[in-house]
Amino acid sequence: MHKKLKAFERLLSIMDELREKCPWDKKQTIESLRHLTIEETYELSDAILSNNIQEVKNELGDLMLHLVFYSKIASEKNLFNIEDVLDDICKKLIHRHPHIYSNAKNLSEEEVKKNWEKLKLQEGKKSVLEGVPNSLPAIIKAHRIQEKVKGVGFEWEEVEDVINKIKEEVDELQEELKNKEHSKIEDEFGDVLFSLINYARYIGINAEDALEKTNKKFISRFNYIEQYAKKRNRELFDMSLEEMDKLWVKSKGI
Repeated sequence: MHKKLKAFERLLSIMDELREKCPWDKKQTIESLRHLTIEETYELSDAILSNNIQEVKNELGDLMLHLVFYSKIASEKNLFNIEDVLDDICKKLIHRHPHIYSNAKNLSEEEVKKNWEKLKLQEGKKSVLEGVPNSLPAIIKAHRIQEKVKGVGFEWEEVEDVINKIKEEVDELQEELKNKEHSKIEDEFGDVLFSLINYARYIGINAEDALEKTNKKFISRFNYIEQYAKKRNRELFDMSLEEMDKLWVKSKGI
């Protein structure tokens, strides 16, 4: 524990020095750091999906720096400091885990999640969905919305119900396609996506992660086609779809 505390103390000291002496660090604000923090978060996500543990460690360090940076700037404005941040999260965790810190009893994972949402409402939250950030990417946002409402029991009982909902939404999309009204087609397509994300969540799949893995797989296989063409001094535009499709199939075995 002592080594961990010393390491954190060292980061705090370095942050103080950078804020005092580095021209770039001195001019940063909470607002200017925002887009950089988002970028670092996505870099961490990439490292996790690539199962690159060394990069996961590196990106966690970058994010840790950002957390300390925000706290340092806030302390200069007498808003809060890193101690306040850590104290608040500790209090929140203890309050939301009464099964650990007070009326100890064994709870299942689902019971813990439901209790978590109940406690958040007791803390003054006006809606179960209040904690879902508006700026989240749509797929992640849909997943979080569905998780939140599940926490209060708004959930299909059987997986067949979820599948039937997908079929229902696809049928409605097909119907609107006949009418050719773009706004309604868009609405129904969104409903199809939402129901697919719900199905993924229901069977234990994170739709965002699954789609990103498919993106990476697609890029890898299409790169194979590009490399094939480049080695033979050919342009992709001059290749037939049939030829590219054969190479696509071949890339699957690599």
